[in-house]
Parts: sequence; C-alpha cells; structure tokens
Amino acid sequence: MVIDFHTHCFPDKIAERAMAHLSHESGLIPYTDGTVSGLKSLMQQDGVDISCVLSIATNSHQQTSVNNFAASIACDEIVPFGSVCPDAEDAIEELERIQSLGMKGVKFHPEYQAFFIDDEKMKPIYKKISELGLITVFHAGEDYGYMPPYHATPERIYNALKWFDSPVIAAHWGSQGMGLQTLRHLCGIEHLYFDTAFGYASTPKPIQQAILEKHGTDKILFASDCPWHAPSQDLFQLSTLALTDTEREQILSGNARRLLNI
Repeated sequence: MVIDFHTHCFPDKIAERAMAHLSHESGLIPYTDGTVSGLKSLMQQDGVDISCVLSIATNSHQQTSVNNFAASIACDEIVPFGSVCPDAEDAIEELERIQSLGMKGVKFHPEYQAFFIDDEKMKPIYKKISELGLITVFHAGEDYGYMPPYHATPERIYNALKWFDSPVIAAHWGSQGMGLQTLRHLCGIEHLYFDTAFGYASTPKPIQQAILEKHGTDKILFASDCPWHAPSQDLFQLSTLALTDTEREQILSGNARRLLNI
C-alpha cells in the first residue's frame, strides 16, 4: 500500500483559476489540473492507494467553505484535512467543527497565512488542536513563491512544539531547503513527523539519508506535494535510499496508517 500524506486539489469551479495563480506565483508546472478527478487519475497512474488532501484557509472569509469542500471529498481514496485562519475570530469553534466533520487534522501554511509558527497568539489554537486529538501539518521551511524571512524555520518549529500534545508533521523533510538546520534542531524529537513532500530533486539525497538515520523511519511519511510533484518522482527517490523492506513499508504506509487509524 502507498499513502501520499501531502496533496492538494480544489473545487472544480475554481481549480483552473487557482492553479493558474499558484503556478505563476511559484514558477512551477503542475502535474494535474488541480481537481479531485485529476488527483485520482494521477494516483491510479502512479500506484497510490490513498491521498491526504491538505486544504488551506488563507483568510477568515473562506474558512467555512474550504472546510466544507474538504469534508465533501472524503472517500476510500481521499483523507481530507481541514484548515483554520489564525486570525479568524471563530478559529477555535472551526476546529471543533473540523473534528465533528470527521476530518483527521488541520494544515497550516505560515507563508500563505502570514504568521510566524511560534507566535504566542497561536498557543490557544495549538492547545485546542491537541485537546481535540487532531493531527497538525505545517508547511515548513522555504517556499518557491516567497522571499525570506520564512515563517516556519526549524528553530521556530522547535519553539512551537511545546504547545502541542498531539502529532505534528513538518512537511518537506522537516523544512524545505533547510536540511542542515532540520538535522540540528528537529531530528529525534518524539511525536514530530516529517513528510517527504517535494523532496525529489529538491532536498539532496545525502540530507534525506541523514534525516532518516537520525530521526528514525518510524516518523517519516511518504508524500509528494501533488500537483507540484508527481508521486512517481518521490517514490523513485525513496527507492534509491538505503532502507530495509520493513523501513520502506513504514514510510510508504505503515506510519500513516497508524496516525490516521486506518
């Protein structure tokens, strides 16, 4: 089984516009059209059984509709995550609604949402997430569409972890483009997971191998960041790393199945 823990898609009526905007801002060519059907088609082509779809509420006005869409696409192949805007007055209540809708967790993108991950204002939100037993996924490190200073560096992730009692996932091998800092500040921390999203040709293979050895394969989740990478790319890179069959199975699905309780 292969579980891709980090993918994105949009409602059909806005997918074309959203993809055009994101592609222009990042300078990246997507591998799908941004729709649910496009994601499922690439999953089938690349041998992915289940994808976690991570939505982002970039402002308080779209928070409800973003989470309604996320909940609506849940099926055997799709595990949706919700999102809250950190500055929304009803962020705490929306977290409760996310749980009531049956979603497994929430996604934050500190660049898109313009907040520092270790800002004191986030403490009540993180505490509520932990109280609800939800999983938190953070975009971590650099972003192709933004200049520094970045809002979720390894040091800031380390600072924020004191407010969590539930699993936290730092995407992009712990922090995109900041592998040495990830090794220094984050590897070995209990209840902190890394996903492999966008690692192919982006996070150097020696950095990936060092993270695997220092952090442990029981806390690594296979992910692609589809539509910005095809799953086959990150699956190929994973196949080149020094892993036993048991370790590879952990990364491809075992760890995700444990976290998602599936």
